[in-house]
Amino acid sequence: MQERLQKLIAQAGVASRRHAEELIASGNVTVNGKIVTVLGTKADPETDHIKVAGKLINPSLERREKIYILLNKPKGYLSSASDPEGRKLVTDLVKGYGKLHPVGRLDYNTEGLIILTNDGDFTNAVASSKKIPKVYEVKVKGLPTAVAIIKLRRGVRLEDGFKTAPAEIQELQATDKNGWYEVTLHEGHNQQIRKMFDSIGHSVVKLRRIAIGNIRDNNSLAGTARKLDEDEVKSLLEFKKPAAKLERVSLIYAPIGKPRRPTRVTKAKKPKRRIY
Repeated sequence: MQERLQKLIAQAGVASRRHAEELIASGNVTVNGKIVTVLGTKADPETDHIKVAGKLINPSLERREKIYILLNKPKGYLSSASDPEGRKLVTDLVKGYGKLHPVGRLDYNTEGLIILTNDGDFTNAVASSKKIPKVYEVKVKGLPTAVAIIKLRRGVRLEDGFKTAPAEIQELQATDKNGWYEVTLHEGHNQQIRKMFDSIGHSVVKLRRIAIGNIRDNNSLAGTARKLDEDEVKSLLEFKKPAAKLERVSLIYAPIGKPRRPTRVTKAKKPKRRIY
């Protein structure tokens, strides 16, 4: 069956679908010996020979097992599968699973949860989703006012012109010098949380992602990783916001003090019809 080249390249674990599009556009992909540069071109891995940078990817498509790894990223690692500057990569922390790529990004100096996979379809679905929340623990310099936090909750325009969507911000236990917050976002603008707090004059001192969708892992050490199980993968692909817990409300019927007579409710009289 024919499928788009960028999808096949992603399925082979060579690159994410977006990076695959860049490889095609730059002339690094051939089908049956011919260079393909048109995005959307289709091929059949059962009958066509597909090469990326001169390497045949058909065997990888035949034997590929889909892998999903949850990594607790430390500071000082780049959320990428390659870097021309030679910086440390998140993929360096996960060995023995073949070629993986990160789903979305965490800033170089941000810690916390990030998923690595060889499944391009999964990457495309999760990274582009506006439904899946990402939850962060944030430590900021100084103590922002309640008015400033309300401003961030409603959405602010950043220096680069980007207007943030309304955000969920829960105040945590602060210290004498630092505010602590739990921030939930449904979008992924570059360094968004840092820029949000910069806009109210309180720079971020520490930033850590603690949840992706319903997946939360507070006990793992920085630099450690584990496989996601089938239910966790499915929960992201079919994400649904958990139902809000309803607080039980006690209805008190016993009157306080002297009982009052119930007010008699009478039906309003219909106005008489005038004859003109």
